[in-house]
Amino acid sequence: MSSHLSMNTFRPAPALAPGDAVSVIAPSSPFERDAFERGLDLLAQRYRPSLSPSLHARDGYLAGSDEARAQALNAALADPKTKAVFCARGGYGATRLLPKLDVPPRPKILVGFSDITALHAALQRHGWRSVHGPVLTQLGTAGEVEARALFECLESIAPPPVLNGTPVTPGRAQGPLIGGNLSVLTRLIGTPWMPPLDGAILFLEDVGEAPYRVDRMITHLKLAGLTERLNGVALGSFSGCGDASPNGAEVARAEFCRLGVPCVADLPAGHSLPNRPLVLGAQADIDGDRGTLTFIQGAVV
Repeated sequence: MSSHLSMNTFRPAPALAPGDAVSVIAPSSPFERDAFERGLDLLAQRYRPSLSPSLHARDGYLAGSDEARAQALNAALADPKTKAVFCARGGYGATRLLPKLDVPPRPKILVGFSDITALHAALQRHGWRSVHGPVLTQLGTAGEVEARALFECLESIAPPPVLNGTPVTPGRAQGPLIGGNLSVLTRLIGTPWMPPLDGAILFLEDVGEAPYRVDRMITHLKLAGLTERLNGVALGSFSGCGDASPNGAEVARAEFCRLGVPCVADLPAGHSLPNRPLVLGAQADIDGDRGTLTFIQGAVV
């Protein structure tokens, strides 16, 4: 893959339509059943979900063994009968599956966020677009508004609506949106699964991290040289990242402001609601004067 990302670096998957078959997997942690069932009900009102056989397995803090979770993930990605893969929950465990990941040649949409960042990153390494959006447990809490935004993203070839945030660093730039959860993404530094960032707009969000840990992870990105050729930075929610000032969100804004590239904060994506779908790998426009993130490409064709 080219070190500098272009409009055509990442391939879209076929669009979904109401009634399509989709896969549901649990690649990370076990999940709370009530919230999951509510999310599954919303999904089933639109599509025909197929649940992986090991979906409700539990192995300590993991949703089953690595072998079972990897098998379910690979089977869902390869299944020609299903059009997209939805994740039950994040939590922890997806990075353990990366050496076992078998990415088929034809892209298929993967939906999830938080710990699912590891899988998104691996798919971007293979040139896929994917959707940073609600897992089923969050969808069950968020309700129909979030579900409609997600389904529209998966079914329409048009780019998602413009996202409004807070201007941080002025300027305007374009590039493919790459990233996800800060904690998970920085764990991929130095591995074969770290996605390319040269020429990208880096998206980051997090939850429950103390401000100094947010600082440490961003410093790690900088020391690894991964922020030197970014085109822009898009920051989502930093929920529960400190009550006093500077909190985690303020630390992130201050650290990325020093890069001098366009930066927007407080975008409606992450662990807080709303968590609007972002198309990772899609070309986007970031406007640090207006505080907007505008997608030029959609998730599907």
